[in-house]
Amino acid sequence: MKVSIIMPAYNEAATIAEMIAKVQAVDVGCSKELIIVDDASVDGTSEALKSFRGVSDVHIIFHEQNRGKGAAIRTALAHVTGDIVVIQDADLEYDPEDLPRLIHPIVSGRADVVYGNRFHGEAHRVLYFWHSVGNGVLTLACNMLTNLSLNDMEVGYKAFRADVICGMRLRSDRFGFEPEVTAKIAKLGCRIFEVPISYYGRTYAEGKKITWKDGVAALWCMVRYRISD
Repeated sequence: MKVSIIMPAYNEAATIAEMIAKVQAVDVGCSKELIIVDDASVDGTSEALKSFRGVSDVHIIFHEQNRGKGAAIRTALAHVTGDIVVIQDADLEYDPEDLPRLIHPIVSGRADVVYGNRFHGEAHRVLYFWHSVGNGVLTLACNMLTNLSLNDMEVGYKAFRADVICGMRLRSDRFGFEPEVTAKIAKLGCRIFEVPISYYGRTYAEGKKITWKDGVAALWCMVRYRISD
């Protein structure tokens, strides 16, 4: 079995090298590959990534224009050769030490998709109240539309059987990837598990990018992709 770890990156020069090292160091119990898509960064991320060219099982792709996280994931999916696909952000909010736990329900044959859960069972950094409210509203709305019982729909740490996610026709370019993929796996009747993960959220001063506008867009994505493709 092989794990393909997709890492979309935009302006993550301060963390990208450390995150790559963490991913390379973690033992997931099988072979792995790292597919990094630099989404036209302007802060030196592209230059930092050039030093990893030629490194075994590290594949680097550069977007000429900034297109968003969802677009970067779609680009990476075209290069996946593994049996399991994991989305791993480049900003150190999610710890690669949780990777074995995240993929275990798929490896054991019990799940098709696994969502991390940032807020139950493991350490997490305490940050913005209104972000937690927004996350709760989005998760509730998603559960109502899909008849799922997720605790953390917007979590960025997700694992998929490769045939499940690579067989989807994904459209969202930005953070709409999360509600879109959730709506589509619900339609497919996938076996979904949640596992607790640690979460080291960052502030806007530290580089956080998602805003309230992305929350509004997520609500629209839920309705759109629940009704149609």
